[in-house]
Amino acid sequence: MTKSELINAVHENINLDGMTKRAIGELVEALFATIQNSIADEGRFAFPGFGTFTVKERAARTGRNPRTGQAIKIAASKTVNFKPAPTFKDAL
Repeated sequence: MTKSELINAVHENINLDGMTKRAIGELVEALFATIQNSIADEGRFAFPGFGTFTVKERAARTGRNPRTGQAIKIAASKTVNFKPAPTFKDAL
């Protein structure tokens, strides 16, 4: 699903008079910005019935350049991990 498809789906599912697609787009942007800030500041974001996003640390490791086969060092980094809630997992 793309961003515009998400905005269209929300627009179809919400019945507020005068709520334009532009306003819904701004709402979606604000929602994802808030989630992103929560994950960055607190290290996690949980939404009951959906799941939990957490910050996961990746250790430094040695990889290989696929073209040359030469060993390269990959620096430690952070990524976001998602664990679905049981109700969400059962719905799949």
